[in-house]
Formats: sequence, structure tokens, C-alpha cells
Amino acid sequence: MNEYILSLINTLSESHSLTLEQYRTLIDARCVATAALLAEKAAAVRKSIYGNNVYVRGLIEVSNICKNDCLYCGIRRSNRNCDRYRLSKEQIMECAAEGYRLGFRTFVLQGGEDSYYTDDVLCDIVTDIKSHYPDCAVTLSMGERSRESYASLRRAGADRYLLRHETADKVHYESLHPAEMSFDNRMRCLHGLRELGYQVGCGFMVGSPNQTAETLAEDLKFIEEFKPDMCGIGPFVPHKDTPFRDHPAGTVELTCYLLSIIRLIHPPVLLPATTALGTIHPEGREMGIQSGANVVMPNLSPVSVRKKYELYDNKICTGEESAQCKDCLSARMESVGYRVVTDRGDIKK
Repeated sequence: MNEYILSLINTLSESHSLTLEQYRTLIDARCVATAALLAEKAAAVRKSIYGNNVYVRGLIEVSNICKNDCLYCGIRRSNRNCDRYRLSKEQIMECAAEGYRLGFRTFVLQGGEDSYYTDDVLCDIVTDIKSHYPDCAVTLSMGERSRESYASLRRAGADRYLLRHETADKVHYESLHPAEMSFDNRMRCLHGLRELGYQVGCGFMVGSPNQTAETLAEDLKFIEEFKPDMCGIGPFVPHKDTPFRDHPAGTVELTCYLLSIIRLIHPPVLLPATTALGTIHPEGREMGIQSGANVVMPNLSPVSVRKKYELYDNKICTGEESAQCKDCLSARMESVGYRVVTDRGDIKK
């Protein structure tokens, strides 16, 4: 590792900021020694804020019906091989009840952009969850909606909203999405969520088609400036029924490298070790935690639908019951010196 790269890492650790060109240089400089130093610094920063705690979120995948046709996604509108489903309110409440019994204190309702979930339907579900479990946080990840919709859901009790920006480069965004989807609208949604008082999560794929060190540098600069409460990044994993079926997957090494950088950019950020990491490497989630992540998201969805929510091929944990899924992740975290804790896990600012 040369002196200039070392100076960039030290600058990032101290000021939490680099220029676009410096971020690109740091990405290009990835090697075993650089990754090890970044992971060491990121783990120390995370430990100073959160100790060895890993926060657990109960993921409920409410629907794989989506109006969008994103080129990378297995539940894209034009995939006729997708076995579609939608959970009823009763099924969602059963998932939440099981999760609460298991110790979950955050529920993440995630789904495609399904028109069934109007404001009235979704507000009713959020209100009911908050009424039954007032000590829990409700996180929504239901795509782009109007500002009025976000405001209604916030009034109903939603605490957090996850909306991955996918890429902070407009040209790159347009190469991953159909023409009717707008980079500018995605950014408007993220800023609107922040203005409405949500804890906001963004994020991007690592290794997506057409991605370069320059586009990744733009992602890092966006995170530096936006300062999300949560940031979900994971490797791109191709799906057999999409236009990107033959594109190579992202790597666990680059994903973990970027997790470490993001931890140094925004020290208190809530940073998941994603299921996609565990899909491309048997110890991917553990490696993510060791690189600075501090969130895991076991699946609370009914086992009967888990294989149907297939954003990418070979998704793991599709056959386990909720208790098995949580216990497995807890054991995995303990194996690398961390412990899963059961509380809301709000960002510490």
C-alpha cells in the first residue's frame, strides 16, 4: 500500500469525506492490504458506537407483483415465469405476531410496486401493527409513491422507509431501468421522505451491469452528502429471466470493501449484511459484519411464498421457518464475535 492510499484512508477516517476523484482512486486501489486496513478501521468505528451488537429486522415480503420492468429484477412486470402472490392483511399480522414472539422489534414490509396496496390498505396495516406492538418500529420498502402517500403512511405510524437509489449516476440508472422510470423522481422521493421525518434508507447494487469505479465513486459521494439513516448495499446477482441473465455477479470482496468505506463516511449509519452477500458466499454475511455492517434481516414471510420473492437466482433461506432463520443468523454472528440483539435498533446520532 503506497503512502497516498494510506493518506486517503486516514483522511476519510478523520473527516468522513473525500473528493469524487479520491473515492475513485480508493476503489481502484483495492487489494488485500487496503481491504484489511479499511475493515479494521470500520469495525473499530462501528464498535465505538454500537459495540458488538447486531440489530435484527424481521423481513415480511408482502407481494412479488410489480408494475415496473427493471432490467435486473426477477419480479419485473414482463417476467411471465414469476409465480405471483400477495399477502393478505391477516397473513402479514400473523408474520408480525410470530416475529414479536421471537423477539423482533422492527418489521420491514417489502414488496414490488403492487397497486393493491393503496394508501388506505397500507395505512390500515401499519396502524394495526403499531397498535398491537407499540414498542416496535415499522419500516416500509414499497418503492416510489407520491409525497402525499408517504405523508399518509408517516401519519399512520411508519417509522422508516427503504428506497434503494440503485446508482447515483443518471446515465447508469437509465441503463438499468425502463424509460418510464426516472432517476430524478427517485431522488425526489428520497429527499421527500427525509423532509417528512422518516428514518431513510438508500443503497445500491455492487457489480451491476455498466458499473464503473466512477459510478461507484458517485454513490459514495451521494451517501456522504445525503447521510442516510440506513444504507443497503449488496452484490448484483443475475436472474435467469431478465435481460442481464448472463452478466457476472458482483463480488463479496468489493461489497465488503465498500461497506467499510461507507462506515467511515457516515459512522452511525445502520448497515445491513444482506441476504445477497450470503447467496454468493457461504460466509458472506459474516464477512459483511466484520467489514463494518451491523444489521441482519431474517425472513418472517410464510415459507410457502419465500421462493416466489426471487429478485435474483439462488436466494438463500427460502425453506426455513422464522425461528430457524433467526437462530441460524444468531449462531453465525456469534461465531465471529458479535451478538444479535432484540430492540428497535434506531440509528445513534
